[in-house]
Amino acid sequence: MAFKHGLCVALVALIAGAGESYVAPQFAQAGALDNPNNAHVKRIRNLGKTTNEERRGFRFGRQRERREEVRAAPSAPVSRPAPRISGPTYKTYKPDHLVAIDFASITDPVVTGSTDDMALPRLGMDPFDEGREAFSELSVKAMPEAAKAIVELYSSKPDYLWVSGSSINAAARSVLAVLENADSVGLSAADYSVDVPEDGYDIGRNGERQRDLMRFEMQLSAAVADYVLAANRGRVDPNRISGYHDFKRKAPDLVAALKAISNSADAGEALNSYNPQGEHFAAFVAELERLKAADEDKVVELPADLILKPGQSSPETKNLVRAIEMKASDALKAENALLLASYIDNEEYDPDIVALVKGFQKEAGLASDGVVGPRTVRALVGESNAAKIEKIKLSMERARWLPGVLESRRVFINQPAFVATYYEDSKPVFSTRTVVGSKSNQTYFFDDQIETVEVNPYWGVPQSIIINEMLPKLRNDPSYLDRLGYQVTYNGRAVSSSGVNWHSVSRGSVGVRQPPGDDNALGELKILFPNTHAIYMHDTPSKSLFNRDMRAFSHGCVRLQDPRGMASRVLGMSVEEVGREIAQGRNKALSVPQKIPVHVSYFTAWAEPGEEVKYYADVYDRDAYLKKAIEATEAQRAPSS
Repeated sequence: MAFKHGLCVALVALIAGAGESYVAPQFAQAGALDNPNNAHVKRIRNLGKTTNEERRGFRFGRQRERREEVRAAPSAPVSRPAPRISGPTYKTYKPDHLVAIDFASITDPVVTGSTDDMALPRLGMDPFDEGREAFSELSVKAMPEAAKAIVELYSSKPDYLWVSGSSINAAARSVLAVLENADSVGLSAADYSVDVPEDGYDIGRNGERQRDLMRFEMQLSAAVADYVLAANRGRVDPNRISGYHDFKRKAPDLVAALKAISNSADAGEALNSYNPQGEHFAAFVAELERLKAADEDKVVELPADLILKPGQSSPETKNLVRAIEMKASDALKAENALLLASYIDNEEYDPDIVALVKGFQKEAGLASDGVVGPRTVRALVGESNAAKIEKIKLSMERARWLPGVLESRRVFINQPAFVATYYEDSKPVFSTRTVVGSKSNQTYFFDDQIETVEVNPYWGVPQSIIINEMLPKLRNDPSYLDRLGYQVTYNGRAVSSSGVNWHSVSRGSVGVRQPPGDDNALGELKILFPNTHAIYMHDTPSKSLFNRDMRAFSHGCVRLQDPRGMASRVLGMSVEEVGREIAQGRNKALSVPQKIPVHVSYFTAWAEPGEEVKYYADVYDRDAYLKKAIEATEAQRAPSS
């Protein structure tokens, strides 16, 4: 039967004169032509009675109907793929390579001087000239900048810096002591090893002595120049670790440094001064020395994933009390002396122990809620001395990326501590809790200058949020932004959200901003320090997150718990005056009287002036990447490399 109907359909096509490929209409299925009263059957039968012209008209009419049906059918939107906008990535670190100093390029001014120079040649053999013979067999490696500086220095001034007569001088001995103690400031003494000639020698072999002294001179100058670089800017270029670091690498004048150090009344102190100055670095040095000398502290074990809430019971309660007894301040222990003296390993987490825990949490800078979680456990159990030493060394390296001397008036944001601090006269006078970027939207590490406070701000939505988060919603609901009151531009022209074909937008073609208001993502104000990462400090309507201990939740900007307090400091006005500016309800930019340095930093160990070093969790796992970079640098500088 199906074969019969197929023949009928083919016959219809033939009668209709269809020269193109013919696709059977949907009604031409098995059994569809059995009914003689079917309208389609009647139409087919009537085809045999029509003239050629009528058949052509029929054919064209059907084609026209099909075209009209196609035009009438709604077309599904074709979406242009919008690749996600990703943040920077972490890289395999490529360390600096040492180069051999080209001693052959150290010119002799007597040989290369002008023939018109009528000055008389020096009488007798100059000790430095006598030592030149060592150049032909001397092999010393240094950082490229150091190697270049040494050639330049000794070509312009062919004289010893570290040798007087036939012995090393006091300046040399002073800087050698600093180089040998490089580990105390987080560097590696092995990188600055120098072969020191013995004091005694055979005066009958003066030429050989001068060659030995020349070897020492060049080795020490290379070591001092390399130390200046490492102490001043760090051994690692942070920008090579990841794009989350943004620092212009320092380039100290090494020729000037070598001259100044060697001519200083205290050459060792002059060399040491290239390390960061300030109480924070002095605290690192003292803490590193203390940790190296100390035995491993006895610790009470607590599960890292312990969760204990008031009213619950746990066999870990007794360890909790013992850990607090070991870690708490004398004042807190005195306040809870009766409890600590009478406690007999009760497993119930009762109100007295909750009060003790709250007191400890407050001392540790944690949320004082009495709930024992991972951060409270970490504060109680602490870290091994070895782990602390590692964090101190990494923090010393990071400190070198900052200015050597921090401005007395500054704002310092430490991401792992979730705190922003304002300094006046080098003292912290105001601090507020922060929320920083999540692990997938990390806050960058960089320096800048605060220029403006904007009250009742607009929020210019970053392209990453438009593309990654808003676009999928807008393709299903184009009026989404209109309902929320956002302002939209398409290729620079103001449009409604529903008027944009969100299936064809590309990065940068659409701009979105949220007007000032109670629901604005930036809250009442933002504090601007223009940078290429679109990072700034700002208020937020989401206040509850500040009650958490771990506060990495933003898209990269720094939210402030007390934005008015910070704004008043940088503007030099009272909190009340800031409030009056906000109360006017209009968007307004307030310039700070004087630009203020801001350090958006990342330190897992840090010390405020007059305080002990505190340790923080590595929120973004950056310690591991920096440690690998330092290890790669040390491996490259090892004698066998």
